[in-house]
Amino acid sequence: MTTATTTRPLVFLALPQEGAARLATQFLLAIAGTLLLTLSAKTKVMLGPVDISMQTLAVLLIAAAFGMRLGVATLLLYMAEGAMGFPVFQGTPEKGIGIAYMLGSTGGYLAGFVVMAAIVGWAADRGWDRHPIKLFNAMLVAEVVMMVMGFAWLALLIGPEKSWQFGVVPFIVGDLIKVALAASLVPAVWSLLKRS
Repeated sequence: MTTATTTRPLVFLALPQEGAARLATQFLLAIAGTLLLTLSAKTKVMLGPVDISMQTLAVLLIAAAFGMRLGVATLLLYMAEGAMGFPVFQGTPEKGIGIAYMLGSTGGYLAGFVVMAAIVGWAADRGWDRHPIKLFNAMLVAEVVMMVMGFAWLALLIGPEKSWQFGVVPFIVGDLIKVALAASLVPAVWSLLKRS
């Protein structure tokens, strides 16, 4: 492995070096990422009184594998799909679609996903995706920032006490498990690649 690839995220191993092929591959990866995000949003696990989706795990994995620029671009494309009315979010179409849904109770969390992708992607761009502890720390910071954004927006809608009770507390354990899982998986993939 050359020095240039040692500080690049996983996706760079599959990208053509330059030109239209590289751009087309990045575009296809972003579309594939939005499909994964949609699938993860619709995959629900019952944990107490709320449904917990696998979306946080998908955001973390996409950001760590794609890096900051492609990771954020993928999340922005996903948000654009949702804004256009595609049923890509957890509660769509049952609880509404488009901008109206995005400005509802999950709006802060959705915006937080983009920031989460930026933080984790930034860490991956610096080689932290090869070290479980460093990656866990970056992912934990990203998780906290996303939760703060979600809490703040929800608090504007229903008040801080209910926002904490229904928008944060039920998700803490599940999201910590997802952070630990993502922080273990990505370095494990790098280890397998080094052996092959």
